[in-house]
Amino acid sequence: MGTSKNQKKAYALTLVVIIFWSTVASAFKISLQNLNFLHLLLIANFTAIIALFFILVFNNKFHLIFKYSFKYHSRSMFLGFLNPYLYYIFIFKAYSLLPAQIAQPLNFTWPVVLTLLSIPLLGQKVSLKSIIAILLSFAGVFFVSAQGKLIDYKITSPAGMLLAVTSSVIWSFFWISNMKDRRDDEVKLFMNFFCSGIYIFITCLFLPGFNFELNTSFLAAIYIGLFEMGITYIFWIKALQMSGSTDKVTGYIYITPFLSLVLIHFILNEEIYFTSIIGLILIVLGIIILRLR
Repeated sequence: MGTSKNQKKAYALTLVVIIFWSTVASAFKISLQNLNFLHLLLIANFTAIIALFFILVFNNKFHLIFKYSFKYHSRSMFLGFLNPYLYYIFIFKAYSLLPAQIAQPLNFTWPVVLTLLSIPLLGQKVSLKSIIAILLSFAGVFFVSAQGKLIDYKITSPAGMLLAVTSSVIWSFFWISNMKDRRDDEVKLFMNFFCSGIYIFITCLFLPGFNFELNTSFLAAIYIGLFEMGITYIFWIKALQMSGSTDKVTGYIYITPFLSLVLIHFILNEEIYFTSIIGLILIVLGIIILRLR
């Protein structure tokens, strides 16, 4: 009975995660209207640090930070550099150069990139199923990059495309490195954001004046810190822990990019290209095939 109750809670948390993560592509674009992408990361990162601090205190876990040695926390100096610092620099800059409907699916290719990197880094063998999945997903990338023009195909922002795809590579490296870190998930998350906060603060010291105007972009950056980075990560961790099987909740995450496209259309008034829809379907189909046992 208890297991069934926990599974229901896992589904409820997964639904909340899907809703929040579906909104962030639109929030990125809104925030970037009046903020430099590095200033966006500064606000969002420190918002996440504050949120995670209160979560640790509420869950009576803040003292665990001091139970781990410097050797363990030093991992966050590297992990925090990869994500949030480097990862979000790449993805925010990509969103500043591309329509949201293009950047978002390209960023969603990370499970495919992870599979490719696992071959040399983890010694995993590539199967026929994996090859088919990878080809499908990269065909999806081609459709997404077409931006509605399959006949007169032209990449309008090669730099944006490269940044979006590279963000998936960075996330995959982070994922592989994070697997070896056995610290408490919430403590580890807080320390990663704390280290990232130091990096982005130092980076922003070398930028021109910061705009502290409390406008829509500033509020969107706070929203990103809370619901893309901080609180939603905790919800996702809890959903995975409560679920009897991770497969029962992870499958629903594939709804996120499609719901995100709908919100991009209505919130940002972007005309959704048919190639974006086809490309996203192919990318997600490739990821689903990768997950088949």
